[in-house]
Amino acid sequence: MLCAAPVFAAHDHDQLAISVAFDEQGWLWRAQAGDQQVLVSHSYDLGHTFSAPVSVNTVAEPVSAGGESRPKIVAAGGRVYVSWSQSLPQRFAGHIRFAVSVDDGKSFSAPRTINSDLNPITHRFDALTATADGHVALAWIDKRDGEAAKQAAGQYAGAAIYVAESRDGGVSFEANRKLADHSCECCRIAIARDADSMPVIMWRQVFGKNTRDFALARFGEPLQRVSEDGWNIDACPHHGGALAVDNKGSRHLAWFTGADAAPGLFYRRMDGQALTAPLAFGNSELQTGHPAVLAGEQRVFLVWQEYDGKTTSIRVIVSQDRGNTWDSLMTQASTTGAADYPQLVAGRGHAWLVWNSADQGLQVIDLGPL
Repeated sequence: MLCAAPVFAAHDHDQLAISVAFDEQGWLWRAQAGDQQVLVSHSYDLGHTFSAPVSVNTVAEPVSAGGESRPKIVAAGGRVYVSWSQSLPQRFAGHIRFAVSVDDGKSFSAPRTINSDLNPITHRFDALTATADGHVALAWIDKRDGEAAKQAAGQYAGAAIYVAESRDGGVSFEANRKLADHSCECCRIAIARDADSMPVIMWRQVFGKNTRDFALARFGEPLQRVSEDGWNIDACPHHGGALAVDNKGSRHLAWFTGADAAPGLFYRRMDGQALTAPLAFGNSELQTGHPAVLAGEQRVFLVWQEYDGKTTSIRVIVSQDRGNTWDSLMTQASTTGAADYPQLVAGRGHAWLVWNSADQGLQVIDLGPL
């Protein structure tokens, strides 16, 4: 099965794809790709100005940077961590790459390949998280098991989710571990930390023959299905979900489905193993998609994009009571040109909408206290 073209993609935004993160000092860090380099810069003034970009990889290499795949950045405990998917000449092939800075982003360690299987196949769509005490966790989509099945003339649906962890700030990594078989091939992985700091991820999974709904799992534990949309599609939608964990340990999930019965965006909360009923949001007639979610003690923020055939608009709704009820819809930004997907990031005690567009550049919009 091949990856399909992105579903409901309004614009080509490969050159605008970025990742951002706040550190403990309130600096905003940015990672992006350019000229076969991963470039990192930081801002003291909430994105109005940025430092000169530093090349993470001193030796040029093709970097996947667009849509559901782009370099990732986390700043924690005085370190700046970066991961990315290195593109290989073979179709859909890549390696998961990683580097860390211990001098405020002035320089980075030599990039290393995290996937232990080095065959020129899919190891892509990395997700990265790190804590102040140096626990680094990576998850990615990996086709080594599918290739093994093919060599044995067997059947294998989709790809697999693999993970790797470091306990020493990225100096060394434990062996690759398979978390789940039969993931979708090209949807981003959402990653967060549970209440006990255990990494937890959400991804699009292949259930049955070709039903592509969402699953969630803590590292080292079995997956739980967290959407029951019944989207049957023999292609990868390029449309991953979003995940946040609040101060009480509840998980907040947002995702897109193209299921015939009820297409569009949905939100639900997960308390322990219990799931609230899915809540539809956004206007499904306006190519709604690519949600992000952020949660604090009581407030939950949802952002997404809509496209009316001419203008891409970024919509926002906020809950004051952990997702039980929601305030009125707000439109925070719009463009008629190319744009990246919206992102939500926590920093300085507030929630921030970060959006990069060709005509307006990087916008960092304060959505209020978490």
